[in-house]
Amino acid sequence: MASKDVQSLRLAPFVSGGKVLLLNSGNAWRLEIPSGKAGTYRLAQLDDYTGLRRDIFPWQPSLELRLEARASSPKTLPGTWGFGLWNDPFSLSLGMGGGTRRFPALPNCAWFFFASPENYLSLRDDLPANGALAATFRSRHLPAPLVAAGGLTLPLLAVPILSQWLRRAARGFVQQEARSIELDASGWHTYRISWQPGGVSFLVDEESVLDTNISPVGRLGLVLWIDNQYAALPPGGSPRYGTLANPEPAWIEVRDVEVRC
Repeated sequence: MASKDVQSLRLAPFVSGGKVLLLNSGNAWRLEIPSGKAGTYRLAQLDDYTGLRRDIFPWQPSLELRLEARASSPKTLPGTWGFGLWNDPFSLSLGMGGGTRRFPALPNCAWFFFASPENYLSLRDDLPANGALAATFRSRHLPAPLVAAGGLTLPLLAVPILSQWLRRAARGFVQQEARSIELDASGWHTYRISWQPGGVSFLVDEESVLDTNISPVGRLGLVLWIDNQYAALPPGGSPRYGTLANPEPAWIEVRDVEVRC
């Protein structure tokens, strides 16, 4: 197999109440949010797509993303954090301090996603929906105005029986796969994502944690983040989203980030 070339990265910070610090080692950063109460969105993010149209996001298969990361606590941090590739379907933060304004889109992503128990991020009842996850979403292409028009159905989600029906109906447009990961996230670990047109492989410390043929489509952007946000679409209830209190500052550190194509 021919060796892949390391691609240059153009990561830029995007923050809302948080901060991104370049560490002394160069290709290393700390993404940190301060302590605070619920009700205020706090985000520290690096990405390479803010300000771009989705059709010119930087990445498409075949590629491999590799990085090393650790978090400020071995326990679950309030909100979410992680890293990987996605199409930013909601233009950041579900409206709570987001940046670039685009039409919403159906999700396409391949990432390591860490979510506190308040989150429930699965359309399927047989998949893990929070905790430490390796996960993918693959969505059918729909015209952006049609997806936006679908937002008119959101008030129906407040009715549990209709919410359950819409959740099941969404599976016809959005495929997903996810696996839980057992690890102490406060220690340094090596994370790899190999994205191919026909599938995605996830490795932690060179051990396979997920191989799936549910591969995202379209062009994606690279994102690394930590925030205090939660979102939930549980099987038996109405959707919930908001922000959580974090009694102590929370951070992740990432280093040696590279993409090989």
